[in-house]
Amino acid sequence: MFYKGKKVLVTGHTGFKGTWLCEILAKEGADVTGYALAPFSEPNLFSLCGTESRIHSVIGDIRDFEKLTKVFEEVEPEIVLHLAAQPLVRESYQNPRYTYETNVMGTVNVCECVRKCGSVKSFLNVTTDKVYRNNEWEWGYRENEPLDGFDPYSNSKSCSELVTHSYINAFFDNMGVAVSTARAGNVIGGGDFAKDRIIPDCVRAVQKNENIIVRNPYSVRPYQHVLEPLFAYLLIARKQYEDKKYAGFYNVGPDDIDCITTGKLVDTFCRMWGDDVKWVNENQDGPHEASFLKLDCSKLKKTFNWSPTWDVENAVKKVVEWSKVYLNKENVMECVNNQIDEFQSCMASKLTDC
Repeated sequence: MFYKGKKVLVTGHTGFKGTWLCEILAKEGADVTGYALAPFSEPNLFSLCGTESRIHSVIGDIRDFEKLTKVFEEVEPEIVLHLAAQPLVRESYQNPRYTYETNVMGTVNVCECVRKCGSVKSFLNVTTDKVYRNNEWEWGYRENEPLDGFDPYSNSKSCSELVTHSYINAFFDNMGVAVSTARAGNVIGGGDFAKDRIIPDCVRAVQKNENIIVRNPYSVRPYQHVLEPLFAYLLIARKQYEDKKYAGFYNVGPDDIDCITTGKLVDTFCRMWGDDVKWVNENQDGPHEASFLKLDCSKLKKTFNWSPTWDVENAVKKVVEWSKVYLNKENVMECVNNQIDEFQSCMASKLTDC
């Protein structure tokens, strides 16, 4: 177990992805420190799981360089996984300045702390599939495509990539620090309570006994279960820790067959949930969002012999399973642990129908 006893710093640890990641690392026996704002919603997965009891949790703003520096100095992490971000496209239209401050200067702050710390051997910056200049192509974007996100969120993440590239060229290549970025597709999973995301919207509608409202049913997205990219992040961080030659830029997404329309995703959710759940198409004249988005993950597959573990059917099934546990006021932490174990078992056996 590579991560056992390793000092790992996770930014954004109170978020949806961050909580799942911390729970994986805690199960692996890592010495985890998290740095993030307090959970943004109530309820939230971090509190529901009681994750704070299994890691060292520091509540702080990624824009606060002085506080972040102090945490790096105290923890002396070996591995840094940077997830802290303002992660919502629609929110970025409403608060573009905050989005850029968080996603760009937050990355500058983390890179600067890594540069000055001296203890870090492996650093991974998690960005998004939306960093690419979107041409509405029917094929997946590769890591060498131009970075030029359209909206403030996507563009700020493109900038975060470029900041990381600059630090690699100017500093990290001459240090003993292996650095990668990971551009992940759209994640779904139990415990996501964010606004303006399709799966949380589905669960909220079911909870209220209302029809699910779908804004863009014909938009194609690379949907994947949240555990898919998280285990890929840990794979990249481990491999480059062991050998710096693995540092690079990686797409993390599903196979083409699981790049589906939002309407088909919601169809699958309704079928899995049962109880005659329905959805309606309601265009709310929202801001621009890409209609077609795929990732080419050939590099990740070839470099690490990686492949997706759960297809989109299984991903939605696990979301429904977790959500019903939550709505029935059962043990959500037990469900999280079980799903992590199931995913690892499937990953080890390369089975897709688990």
